[in-house]
Amino acid sequence: MLPTATYLQRRERIESYFDRTAADAWARLTSDAPVSGIRATVRAGRAEMRRTLLSWLPTDLRGKRVLDAGCGTGALAVEVARRGAQVTAIDLSPTLVKLAQERLPHDIGYGHIDFRVGDFLDPALGHFDHVVAMDSLIHYDETDVQRALTGLAQRTSTSIVFTFAPRTPLLTLMHAIGRAFPRGDRAPAIEPVAAERLRASLGCQPDLAGWHPARAQRIVRGFYISHGMELERR
Repeated sequence: MLPTATYLQRRERIESYFDRTAADAWARLTSDAPVSGIRATVRAGRAEMRRTLLSWLPTDLRGKRVLDAGCGTGALAVEVARRGAQVTAIDLSPTLVKLAQERLPHDIGYGHIDFRVGDFLDPALGHFDHVVAMDSLIHYDETDVQRALTGLAQRTSTSIVFTFAPRTPLLTLMHAIGRAFPRGDRAPAIEPVAAERLRASLGCQPDLAGWHPARAQRIVRGFYISHGMELERR
């Protein structure tokens, strides 16, 4: 399935932001370094969402291939590898992938991580048992989210766990407020998606026959609002 023009435009902006504008800020956010109050809520929210998505994956992943779609600095990939998985961890930003490689612990058990720079929708990555896309689809509109999930489903055998930005009055207000803060405290523009509408549409997509929405969880921590969802093949 070929990417849409809107997807390609968004991808270029995201790559530019995380590889240039926000590289240093993202490195601090994903470390133990002191951060501003705004970023502290984002750090806490991301940690809770990461734990949630990991809880939806099997604790024993030995012999399984897992795609970390939008791996950032690699925290989730490390946890999956520690369960024994062969992880392909890919991100658009060479800077973040380099940081992930530098932070890789010496001991990750029986697992392995193959870090790559590129688009997680690239069919050349091959097939996987599970896919995790944490906060990597939040910048795309509903149509592109559906197309991305459809493309991933064609190369996944068991489950896809992902997040998106839910359309809520609070999130809309917070984005308006956020524009008043210094540029360094801003994230790239996100595309809020109506959760129930997305869930319903995924459940009736012909290209997702055999796939069904399962668990879901919304995490709200200050300036972090994200909605996790699981698609499973039955």
